[in-house]
Amino acid sequence: MESMGGLKRTHDCYSITEESLEAEVVLMGWVHRRRDHGGLIFVDLRDRKGITQVVFAPEVDEKAHQKAHSLRSEYVIAVRGKVRRRPEGMENPKIKTGMVEVACTELRILNTSKTPPFPLDEDREVSESVRLKYRYIDLRKAHMVANLTLRHRVCQAMREYLSRHDFLEIETPMLTRSTPEGARDYLVPSRVNPGRFYALPQSPQLFKQILMIAGMERYFQIVRCFRDEDLRADRQPEFTQLDMEMSFIDEEDIMGLIEGLMQHVFSNALGVELNPPFPRLTYQEAMERFGTDRPDTRFGLELVDITDIASGCGLKVFNTIVESGGVVKAINGKGMADLSRKDLDVLTEFAQSFGAKGLAWVKIKEEGSWQSPIAKFFKHNEQQEIMERLQAVPGDILFFGADTAETVYRVLGELRLELARRRNLLPGKGFNFVWVTHFPLLEFDEDEGRFKALHHPFTAPSKEDLDLLDTEPSRVRSRAYDLVLNGIEIGGGSIRIHQEAVQKRVFKALNISDEEAEEKFGFLLEALTLGAPPHGGIAFGLDRLVMLMAGRDTIRDVIAFPKTQKAQCLMTHAPAEVSMAQLAELYLRPDWQREEDLS
Repeated sequence: MESMGGLKRTHDCYSITEESLEAEVVLMGWVHRRRDHGGLIFVDLRDRKGITQVVFAPEVDEKAHQKAHSLRSEYVIAVRGKVRRRPEGMENPKIKTGMVEVACTELRILNTSKTPPFPLDEDREVSESVRLKYRYIDLRKAHMVANLTLRHRVCQAMREYLSRHDFLEIETPMLTRSTPEGARDYLVPSRVNPGRFYALPQSPQLFKQILMIAGMERYFQIVRCFRDEDLRADRQPEFTQLDMEMSFIDEEDIMGLIEGLMQHVFSNALGVELNPPFPRLTYQEAMERFGTDRPDTRFGLELVDITDIASGCGLKVFNTIVESGGVVKAINGKGMADLSRKDLDVLTEFAQSFGAKGLAWVKIKEEGSWQSPIAKFFKHNEQQEIMERLQAVPGDILFFGADTAETVYRVLGELRLELARRRNLLPGKGFNFVWVTHFPLLEFDEDEGRFKALHHPFTAPSKEDLDLLDTEPSRVRSRAYDLVLNGIEIGGGSIRIHQEAVQKRVFKALNISDEEAEEKFGFLLEALTLGAPPHGGIAFGLDRLVMLMAGRDTIRDVIAFPKTQKAQCLMTHAPAEVSMAQLAELYLRPDWQREEDLS
């Protein structure tokens, strides 16, 4: 292989335009494609910025022309040449450099390449396992470069905006202690403290509250966090979030500042102009209208309550559910009465997969009559009242959910999303933000037989519900808020507890004893007695946000080196075994085996 031999890159492969005509340039990059036209050899030279066509002609430089015959895909080369206009009829207006080419006068082959494991054409389907194994090849694709470039611009815009609003960027520890609430921790054994373990942070939550007590007033950090949990398309064992905390503020202050942040980020990183303020829904309203606290508001198909009508109808199963405290809700599938019986059977199975016992439906015929196995159980006036409430007209189909409120919300919430997917109701572009507020502070865990924090145990209860904390904890609302984008939660936060007495009352409601609270959170409780200001904050999933901005379906497409759904890195083969000596240094037993390995 050759060295660069004193050649210095003068341009990237995106900046060569008609303004560069007759200029001598030096380009460096990868051979994206080579085309041999007999006397002429054409090479699409690619770097991070784009592609420029390089022409090797014997009359321009015989040596470079001969050497170009050996070029193959992904060879790394340097070329010197003169910029000239492409011949008429050979222009490519689809790319910025498509009107010009570089006539090569010097070629240096800096490195060769074996045939790549997959082509870099954007339209080729490649299995994700192969993409992740050869991630350094996958990252050469234009859309992956664009995704990581977008991520960079988002981070830069965030830092610029928050710095302008008087925030300090402060790092918090990566090695901390395990906490009892939340997801499973990743543990790190301590060599110098035998038998003791650090935990990698799931969030800098306590540290950022301590920073407020320390008087920093406005903190932010683009921080790596870790959770040992089952993975999905929008989850990774290690992820990045924009974390922030502020003193002397309330919910309105935070939501207003975040709306300005989103406006700045989308404008600077995407060129998209947002129009705050964003709509707001209480948790209860979101559940009742959309069946979820992460509502996708880009389409209708909202849930409508018909419990009062169903309670007196002739369908016994509806009567029984209402008498036992359940609810009956319905969705109007506008113009979907053309769904076949097979379609309805598939949708019924879909609903059952989320806990429904079945899926009742009614098609509205041209004359307004009902076509359904349950039509005979409803009087004419009941049918008319249901149709009016759901604004149903001929050609619509109504879907009913009847069960506990929790089950109905889950089933119909998922059903509306499935109907939207099937009928292409989701727009290809657009960003619908919505705030969800007034979450319950606690939720009851049937398995553990106790209340757990819906967000985390440091979230402040609503002032008006504070007296319910000791008597009816399930009714206490929190001062929490989530920001949802296109049906995906991208950020969540709350006003925090800043008084020791209130924090102890919340711990008590969570069945955390004084001894346990002192052992695990004693430093926080003491800090709260030493001049803790009112404070609150929010954290954004950077990976999810960039995924949505890039129009991708998985956060793995916007992370340079993601893990698989089994939390593995296929490129480096992590996690991997370590030596007996390393385990011994950490006082860990090297002979542990899984039960399935022993059977």
